Amino acid sequence: MRGRQMEDRPRGYRKAIFFGVVITLFACSRVTSARNVILVLDDEDAKDGGDSNGEELASYEGASDGGVGGLPSGLDSQDSGQEWDEFGDADDLKDEDLDPGSWRQALDLEQAEGGSHRDDVQYGKGVRKMVQGLGDGDPALLAAAIADLRVAADRGHAHAQSTIGFLHGSGYGMDKSDAKAHLYHHFAAEGGNFQSKMALAYSYHRQQLHSKACKLYAELAATAMASFRSSKEAPLLEPVRLNDGSEESKEYKKFRGEDDDDFQFLQYKAHKGFAVAMYRLGIIYYLGLRGVPRDHSKALTWFQRAVDKGEYESMELLGEIYARGFGVERNYTKALEWFVEATRRKQHSANNGIGWLYAKGLGVERKNLTKAREYFKKAADNSDPDGLYNLGVLYLRGLGLKQDVREARRHFMLAVNISKLRHPKALYQLARMHQKGNGVKKDEATAVELYKLVAERGPWGSLLKWALECYVNREIGKALLLYSRAAELGYEVAQSNAAWILDKYYGEDVCIGSSGFCTEAERHQRAHALWRYASEQGNQHAALLIGDAYYYGRGTEKDLDRAAEAYNLARVQQNAQAMFNLG
Repeated sequence: MRGRQMEDRPRGYRKAIFFGVVITLFACSRVTSARNVILVLDDEDAKDGGDSNGEELASYEGASDGGVGGLPSGLDSQDSGQEWDEFGDADDLKDEDLDPGSWRQALDLEQAEGGSHRDDVQYGKGVRKMVQGLGDGDPALLAAAIADLRVAADRGHAHAQSTIGFLHGSGYGMDKSDAKAHLYHHFAAEGGNFQSKMALAYSYHRQQLHSKACKLYAELAATAMASFRSSKEAPLLEPVRLNDGSEESKEYKKFRGEDDDDFQFLQYKAHKGFAVAMYRLGIIYYLGLRGVPRDHSKALTWFQRAVDKGEYESMELLGEIYARGFGVERNYTKALEWFVEATRRKQHSANNGIGWLYAKGLGVERKNLTKAREYFKKAADNSDPDGLYNLGVLYLRGLGLKQDVREARRHFMLAVNISKLRHPKALYQLARMHQKGNGVKKDEATAVELYKLVAERGPWGSLLKWALECYVNREIGKALLLYSRAAELGYEVAQSNAAWILDKYYGEDVCIGSSGFCTEAERHQRAHALWRYASEQGNQHAALLIGDAYYYGRGTEKDLDRAAEAYNLARVQQNAQAMFNLG
């Protein structure tokens, strides 16, 4: 076992070095920028000319060398190099296509069982009882839930199989068994459950089975990108930590939605006519931040009022809203008008929107890739990550200029490093380059790291939003359940949050084990495993607690060598307490 622990450490060091070089990290909970919306070029742009200067266009040869299977209906399974067109029509893609079998969908399904398949109804009943049983600390109700879920799972219901796999993996109401969890997730993934695919991909990633992990994460990342323009919810932008070291974080209290004091004060200032407050309020509604539901109509109203008060950053957002048709009828002519007006007011990133319209031939006289390139470059020269990304696409595919894969890669890396949100589409392109060895040495391990970052923006990230909502409302048992599920999918913040709840609320009935409430040993073992996973992903506080667990023998056998290993990892991450403990 000690050999396995030592094998895991170099991966942690390599990951730390990788992210330090390639990616500028940021505090997600403090996101204020609206530039997570990207006007992107798609494969159709490589098929016809349309450049007024008559430049010959080259297709991107790497776009068809190996597809990814299992994409939701409406996506091209033969082209994993697709740049999903966020401003195109996406009415055929629904939430149930993007994250089939999610627990929230199951709860809705159980309430409307009249027209549903019997196994779907059985699954819905099982999920409702499970959420209620674990939320209320009721082992008997959990047992009834497992009985319902088993009936559906035994009949081949993929989503019930996925939930049974989770229960086996976590030890909720069942004997903990990683082997059984893997088996159930395998069948569920084959049946189309994307959360089981996430769980399997993370499991393969931890075992350094790079080819298997890369195949799954590539598919999941493609689905995540499709969800950016199709899902009713915004992608996960604010993964909030519940703890700050050994203390409860104060940050989570700001996510009470419209009931939050800070939000109400911002709303008060906006109603009093402060333009910046209007803009910030529009951003919150546009992206669905701070626990506030996404509402494009309200966002549109506040952006328009901000412009009337002389706040010009809102102009570009109004252009995006009209291009997307969010809260209004899609109107590319109006979108162009807003983008042009924004550039007149020195909002240089709006040049990217104009470039996109010329690249697509929408709202302008005709498609013109030369003009598109000029506008993308203007945006890029002013450090706009979307402009950099779209220039990268032009270089990658040889659209309106000579194909240059190395130059494309340089632009994608700049987009990642400049963007506060680490530009998921640029990450996807870089991942694909490493996976295929296109313009860079083939490296599936690096591709997995990058694909994972994109995949974690997918619709299953709503688990963390739901869990935080429950924690804010002091539904601790339910929050633990949801964080535990997200932890299984590989979200580090969910792993540390679930472990922290287990440690903090040890005196309350929030932990249900294999038979009844958790014994102290079960609780320690579960928390220890979660802290270990978080530690592997770079959480220094988790590494410190793993060292403590081995030092004191909590949840594991006492082992001073392993304690020293864990403390040393935390020391490398600049943790002062770990340095003291090593001394």
